[in-house]
Amino acid sequence: MTEPFAFLKKLLFMPVLASEHGKDVDNFIIYVHLLMGVLFVGWFSYFLYSLFRFSAKRNPKADHFGVKSHASSYLEVVVALVEVALLVGFAIPLWAKVVDDFPKESESTVIRVTAQQFAWNSRYPGKDGVFGKRDIKLVSGSNTLGYDPADPAGKDDVVPPLNDMNVPVNKPVIIQLTSLDVIHSLSIHPFRICQDAIPGQHVPLHFLPNKEGRFMITCAQLCGNAHYGMRGFFTVLSQEKYDKWMAEKAAAASASAGGFE
Repeated sequence: MTEPFAFLKKLLFMPVLASEHGKDVDNFIIYVHLLMGVLFVGWFSYFLYSLFRFSAKRNPKADHFGVKSHASSYLEVVVALVEVALLVGFAIPLWAKVVDDFPKESESTVIRVTAQQFAWNSRYPGKDGVFGKRDIKLVSGSNTLGYDPADPAGKDDVVPPLNDMNVPVNKPVIIQLTSLDVIHSLSIHPFRICQDAIPGQHVPLHFLPNKEGRFMITCAQLCGNAHYGMRGFFTVLSQEKYDKWMAEKAAAASASAGGFE
């Protein structure tokens, strides 16, 4: 079955889609572009008509009373109503769906992501499903994220290399996002997600990856002189490959006392 608006998506050079909710985001973008296209054709046609209808040759003497019709006012009302329909009928329900339909952590891949100039730190809970405790008093040059090395819950936490995150396909992902220094913004276009990382706050976001592949992470907030190089990779694997990757990282974490720096 042909995907709706498939031709328009190619025409707009939209990035590959790799998340379930992304279809609603793409459709909303298409609706907005269709409205803008109709407005462009309509107003440009009216502009050409005005050049012809009210040219100096056809109207050598100015009419001081001007246009008496209210057609343009009616058109503006129609455009405003269409915009309200897009907002109320599509944008707000899409936002509410993302906020209200939050998946359970027990049924999701949970990742704690901490942005910093100019990299992405990621951390996965171990088999206990609980992250190790953090305390700002423990922050130091060797423990920049302030994790408590004495907390048993953190002993099995998995800490991949910087800028490297893996998840299984067709399983919800929950990201707990924060920042170590300034405001950053986690942006992964194929998943249609973009969320600010704010120091001192843990902002949750979720999505369902439905396509295997390796996708680029970028920072969508100007965060310093090396902002352009703040890139990472988010890889969606089969469940089998993800389990193998997690087992390797868990073994490495266990060998290094929970992955603490």
